[in-house]
Amino acid sequence: MAIDTRGETAGKPSGEKKTRTSPALFYRQVVTELRKVIWPTRKDLITYTTVVLVFVLIMVGIVYGLDAALGWAVLRVFGGS
Repeated sequence: MAIDTRGETAGKPSGEKKTRTSPALFYRQVVTELRKVIWPTRKDLITYTTVVLVFVLIMVGIVYGLDAALGWAVLRVFGGS
């Protein structure tokens, strides 16, 4: 269950002066947060990678097709060699 804390500094009243976090504390907090992450399985990772590669190839085809069509149209309108 998420708690909405937008606009607030976590753990501090709004009137209190902000202090810098030490690099060691920051590192410990990062490690703690990374332990909470649900990492994808190998099967999930392969599926996601395949979906992304297929999508990128489709987008490359669309951009190439539009570029070729517009290039052809420009040469027809303005003439070319």
